Amino acid sequence: MTLTLLLLFVVLALAALAGSASTQDRGVRYGLFALAPVLLVVGVLASSVRFVAADEVGIVTKNALGPQLTDGRIVATGGEMGVQAQVLSPGWHLGYWPFLYDVDSVPLVEIESGEVGLVESRDGTPLDRGQLYAPEVENAEFKRMVENATYFLTDGGGRKGPQSNVLTPGRYRINTELFKVRNVSATEVPEAAVAVLKANFGEAPSLEVVPSPNSPPVMLAGENERGVRAETLPPGTYPINPEAYTISIVSNEVRILYFTEGRARSGPDEQKEITVRTSDGFTFPVDVRVEYRIDPSNAPVVVAKLGNDQQNVVGPLNSSVRAIFRNNAENVKALDYVQQRSSQERQSLEMLQNEMEERGVSITAVRIGDVGTDDPDLQPLLKTQTDREIALQEQLTFQEQQRAAEQKKQLTRTEQEAEEERRLATASYEVQIAEQEKDRRLIAAQAEAEAIRIEADGRAEAFRLVADEIGAGNAALVELLKIIGESGIEITPRVMVVGDRGAGGTGGGSSDETTVALIGTMLESMVQQDAGRSAAARRAATAEKDESAPQN
Repeated sequence: MTLTLLLLFVVLALAALAGSASTQDRGVRYGLFALAPVLLVVGVLASSVRFVAADEVGIVTKNALGPQLTDGRIVATGGEMGVQAQVLSPGWHLGYWPFLYDVDSVPLVEIESGEVGLVESRDGTPLDRGQLYAPEVENAEFKRMVENATYFLTDGGGRKGPQSNVLTPGRYRINTELFKVRNVSATEVPEAAVAVLKANFGEAPSLEVVPSPNSPPVMLAGENERGVRAETLPPGTYPINPEAYTISIVSNEVRILYFTEGRARSGPDEQKEITVRTSDGFTFPVDVRVEYRIDPSNAPVVVAKLGNDQQNVVGPLNSSVRAIFRNNAENVKALDYVQQRSSQERQSLEMLQNEMEERGVSITAVRIGDVGTDDPDLQPLLKTQTDREIALQEQLTFQEQQRAAEQKKQLTRTEQEAEEERRLATASYEVQIAEQEKDRRLIAAQAEAEAIRIEADGRAEAFRLVADEIGAGNAALVELLKIIGESGIEITPRVMVVGDRGAGGTGGGSSDETTVALIGTMLESMVQQDAGRSAAARRAATAEKDESAPQN
């Protein structure tokens, strides 16, 4: 279009010159003559104007008036002829004349969400010997290098060939004559997994990792080193160059390797059953399940030693499981193998853990299912063992019954002894109570006797004192009268009898006679009272004797 515009102005200039030559008017002729060079200049200037739209970038190619590119360079950075590193931004640009420059407007490079841009440079410093990708740099530095081709080819030290860095989602004003950009999907690490990166560029690996004490070291790569990287990527989405890195997604889930007879083998986890031979010559299949997983920290070791393919892990594990189970079976008899299944599980688990640890694989469990249940050679032996076990259980049951009977007998004896002890204790307590009652009565009797004695002594002393004052006969009479009053003795009849007899006598009734009558009455009353007390005492003694007698 710029060339057409220039030709148009040239034609107009020539037309002006032609018009100036053919006109007779001197003023017009001079005006057209002066207009011709102006049109020519305007045409030349207008032809050098280039426009770049907002969503485009201008790629400039210099065709003349410059030195040749050397050393195999194809993009110019110092005014050489050829594709220029510097691109035109959106807007109007002056000075790019036809024949001298070609300006091509190309769309901006756009990286969609969930994608990365793989960049390959057509020019730059050659890659180091043995390298397939340019060294990795910081993402900000790489963006500056890609958007500024001059900086990439000069101070940035950009390398020719595939770049290990990628462009993240966005729009970029890139010199597409220098850089070729290809969009690919970003790397996504699912849940319960990690990504192990194997760098295809960089120096030799320098990190020495020992998976287990008895295993040889594994060389892993650090930053800017070639090989399996020691650091893994957790679940997420990452802008990684899938060509500069070999990306291995390693699952951390627990997986089960089946060694089961008759199970459909539809994948690497389904293996043929294991057949073992015991020390006594029996051969039978064993149903085995092995649980294993790969820890995130061990994933680089697994990839370095076994690779990423699941079959590469199952193969060595399968071989180890078969060898361990067969070797363990050679040391035991068939019945012991059947009876000691849990022991076989523990022993096999320890051996598998030690063997697979050096490969980075963790064995979490070993399960043994059926052990030769359908094997015709093993069935008679198992039946004999079953019959023996049943007999043993019956014997144990009988022993338990005998033990229960003995315990019941012992319980009955103990209950009888307890009852006898209770009765003996009761009798002992009754004897103690009787002894204490006897002691109580003796003490009461002694106290009563002592009281009587003291009272008698007091009365005797009182009687003596009274007798000294009024005479013994009068004192006796006073005491008799007290007794009569206290005891309620009827004395009137006797007194009356005595009185009558005295009236007919010689000297009449005297005090002595009265006294004698009273004494007689008192003696009779006392005799009756003594007789009553003696009978009561005999009855009390008989009762006490009956109480103190031992109880049968």
